[in-house]
Amino acid sequence: MSIYRTLSENFLQYLLRVVEKKETDFKAKALIILLSILSKIYYLIIKLRLFLYKHGILRKRTFGCLTISIGNITVGGTGKTPIVEILAKALKESGRKVAILSHGYKKKEAPILKRLYPKNLFKSSFSVVADDESIILNSREAGDEPYMLAKNLPETVVIIGKNRVKSAEHAVSKFGVDTIILDDGFQYLSLDRKFDIVLIDTTNPFGNGYLLPRGTLREPPENLKRADLFFLTKLKLNGNEEDHKRYKEIKEQLKSINSKAEIIECAHKPLYLKNIVTGETVPLNYLKDKHISVVSGIARPKSFEKSLEDLGATIVKAYSFTDHHRYSEDELKKIFKSASTDKTKAIITTEKDAVRFPKDIKYSIPCFYLRVEIEILSGANDFNDCVAKLSFKN
Repeated sequence: MSIYRTLSENFLQYLLRVVEKKETDFKAKALIILLSILSKIYYLIIKLRLFLYKHGILRKRTFGCLTISIGNITVGGTGKTPIVEILAKALKESGRKVAILSHGYKKKEAPILKRLYPKNLFKSSFSVVADDESIILNSREAGDEPYMLAKNLPETVVIIGKNRVKSAEHAVSKFGVDTIILDDGFQYLSLDRKFDIVLIDTTNPFGNGYLLPRGTLREPPENLKRADLFFLTKLKLNGNEEDHKRYKEIKEQLKSINSKAEIIECAHKPLYLKNIVTGETVPLNYLKDKHISVVSGIARPKSFEKSLEDLGATIVKAYSFTDHHRYSEDELKKIFKSASTDKTKAIITTEKDAVRFPKDIKYSIPCFYLRVEIEILSGANDFNDCVAKLSFKN
């Protein structure tokens, strides 16, 4: 790992601790004051931007196809990728030709000097991860989530790029798609859309109540009135009375902001374990009474660790890295060496992390990723009706 990346990740982790009030010394308090000022400036920028788009001063582009946005208003994992996957599958099965447009966050970038070469300045601002026949880029080139989507959605076009207007134009002209899904697109207003789906993480629905960078909100909750459909994610499959009370309060809060949008409740359901080396699928009861180590570079690792404990595993050690962390061979060698001396029988990671593991590394103990899918707990009829309406071709 480069020194730059180490310093960057350490700073992000420190910043998160400050925002969550886990750091309370003088330096942290001074930083909070600065972050609060920046949050107020950020709020004014959001208001101005929405005003400019609302009044047509900034133009929204459209390419004559169905465009759907799936996003959220908080930074961090809300379970977006599995929702994109089930919607893309449902639309594809209904006869639509789908393209997924993603930012490609944390993909490998060319060195900045190379990007500034005159011949590179006018190159396409997007990259095709997968066309309707094959996967073209690997996870390092595409970013973990776009690569996962391409792998799990054969014959679906996946394109990454900061300028999703250009990506959309290419998807329509080159591949003839009639449906575009904007992955993490709620704040991407340059591309007009017919439908906005917003995910709300029930474990942390509105962050700490503050806008970036003082908090984790990308927009004020009042802006949720733009949504057409809410997915409440990460509900507990066997929630207790206190859980159900919290879910009810979240729904009431959403209804007070946006009474027109339907609300669908869903949970992340573990399906099986898959061996990273052999591709062997193992049932979940493999984890019962098993001593394991956990490796994850996701926004909320505790939620993942709890799901493994609920399946009967005993976590000997948990290694948590920043979201979208790109693992080095040395890091994993150290983890496996440590695991082999502390009674660990297997290492478990997420599917998103597994695609970021370096190739050709030797695994001294079994290593699996947990495959999960979205299970709709309530509102299935609303989801099916939504897909049917979106699939209807005029």
